[in-house]
Amino acid sequence: MNNLETTDNKKDFLQKTWVVCALALVCTFLWGSASPCIKLGYAYFQIPSDETWTQVLFAGMRFVLAGILTILIGSIINRKPLLPSKSSAPNIVKLALFQTIIQYIFFYMGLAHNSGVKSSIINGSNTFLCILVASLVFRQEKLTIRKLAGCIIGFAGVIVVTMNGQKIDMNLSLSGEGSLFLAALSYAFSSCLIKIYSKKDNPVMLSGYQFIFGGIVMVILGFAMGGRITHVSVSAVLMLFYLACISAVAYSLWGILLKHNPVSKVAIFGFTNPVFGVLLSAWWLGEGGKELGLKAVVALVLVCVGICIVNVNIGSRQKA
Repeated sequence: MNNLETTDNKKDFLQKTWVVCALALVCTFLWGSASPCIKLGYAYFQIPSDETWTQVLFAGMRFVLAGILTILIGSIINRKPLLPSKSSAPNIVKLALFQTIIQYIFFYMGLAHNSGVKSSIINGSNTFLCILVASLVFRQEKLTIRKLAGCIIGFAGVIVVTMNGQKIDMNLSLSGEGSLFLAALSYAFSSCLIKIYSKKDNPVMLSGYQFIFGGIVMVILGFAMGGRITHVSVSAVLMLFYLACISAVAYSLWGILLKHNPVSKVAIFGFTNPVFGVLLSAWWLGEGGKELGLKAVVALVLVCVGICIVNVNIGSRQKA
């Protein structure tokens, strides 16, 4: 009975709006920091911007390490080894397919054929797609006007902060915009799948092993397609370790939040990801013009308004 009460208390705590907000923002801040850190990683490993398969190889290495760290941390916290069961193995493979393999291979392919601005905007649509897929495909919750309004306002914030005075061409291609859209859609499906699978399995275990499996596939594919890491330094290894920590911490926390909350309540915070990415890129890489400060404020206001709209009274309407 005590264990049951402890579980219920933990569930209630993780459903509190301020807790969801705090933990989700930790995740999106970490993911936002990944964008400039990946660029720094390319520089440290001397990976040219046009070598897509070397980038896939680099990402695969990151995810294998992230999976190992996730399982180690999860095992320490649970005071026992996190081991997959026979029944969880197929779910791990499916998660790896959507959350790691498809998402990141198509993302890197699309990034190679698009401007950073267009890539950021299309990638920012994954939050919108999460809510649509959860509502229309998996029927995990209802699609309401409130959720649509929150998504539109939040997405407007993404557009404001990523434009930076640049124009977007209307040229569309399967290898460019199509790949980025498939990456965003794959992320949306993975968010819904982890909510389903975490009902029976530990979400940290699922995240860890899907990273390891997906990362190994990406390493093999990247190497087979000609990708090579030819330069290694202490700075490069440390950056790879930090990027792995980002994935290990952020995806584990995100999975736990999705386990105990509606997808829309958690996913809407994804609009802060590109905002953090732009701000941290401006800080660490010196990117962004003088007008970025005002745009960042406007973007944050729009994103916060969108988050508030989606989360208003959601605690008393979990199935809304």
